[in-house]
Amino acid sequence: MTQRQTSPPPASETWRTTGERVESLLTACAAGGTAARERGEELVRIVTDFYGAGLERLLDLVHERGGLDDTVQAALAADELVAGMLLVHGLHPYGVADRVEGALESVRPYLGSHGGDVELLGVTDDGAVRLRLLGTCDGCPSSSATLALAVRGAVESAAPEITTIEVEPAAGSAGTTPAQGPLVPVDSLYSRLREADPSGGNAGDASAVWEPVAALVALGSGEVERLSAGGFPLVACRIGPELFAFHDRCARCERPMEGATLARRAGGGPDDGVLRCSACHAHYDVRRAGACLDAGAEGAHLDPLPLLADGASASVAVPSAPVAAR
Repeated sequence: MTQRQTSPPPASETWRTTGERVESLLTACAAGGTAARERGEELVRIVTDFYGAGLERLLDLVHERGGLDDTVQAALAADELVAGMLLVHGLHPYGVADRVEGALESVRPYLGSHGGDVELLGVTDDGAVRLRLLGTCDGCPSSSATLALAVRGAVESAAPEITTIEVEPAAGSAGTTPAQGPLVPVDSLYSRLREADPSGGNAGDASAVWEPVAALVALGSGEVERLSAGGFPLVACRIGPELFAFHDRCARCERPMEGATLARRAGGGPDDGVLRCSACHAHYDVRRAGACLDAGAEGAHLDPLPLLADGASASVAVPSAPVAAR
């Protein structure tokens, strides 16, 4: 009887686990004592340096013969495995600032859907990325959630060597000055995401992942629907051509947004959108990343989720550890 041949996993998936395997082998070496662990680490370091030197020489040879043009460099940077290897050895064709700017460009559609934007002010010598939130993202009570989900993952993936993200208020913002803003440690940017995990797990230990949600494409203007993306409960709505998604939990009564409705704010324009919780009647500004509009509810807001749609498909960024919908 002929056995079915199974296709090998993609190269990217195979190499993605290499670092974990190396660490597990080093841990096993530690069972032989400190000296064994040190010898294992030295072996890894020597082999890495050896292949790094060969990779650098390879790029030099290609460059000397005129083959390392802009097109080739772009192809190298676009390949996940190759780009990762180049980063490890400090050979990536693009500098940190260029890579961070490219990462920010990839999340600008989401920020724009909330009437905001982000500006890269620079990258310091010690690896701190300086950003400025613009539009309604600046001063928004949920800007931490916006950064955590839409910016942090993209920036860290493109430039893993960064140490911190520094957020500076926009010039002329109420209650702020153009002076340097607070330094935000990279790890702290998932604090809002942890709060959005009703399972009580540490969602900050896992990155956000993009999950396709086909039902969003068919959502009509003015409609609200509760859905699940990768096991994560969300509530979504559409205002004209634009889609918005939030964690399915009211910030005031902490219940799911069952029966939530979308309406125009009194005196507002046709593009305004107010999401109303049917349980406690709280009102949330959809475009201002879910900020609560009710008196006495300053600081309350829904947790926005990055959403990208091209008319034919839609995806939402959610914690990679799935949680049960309530």
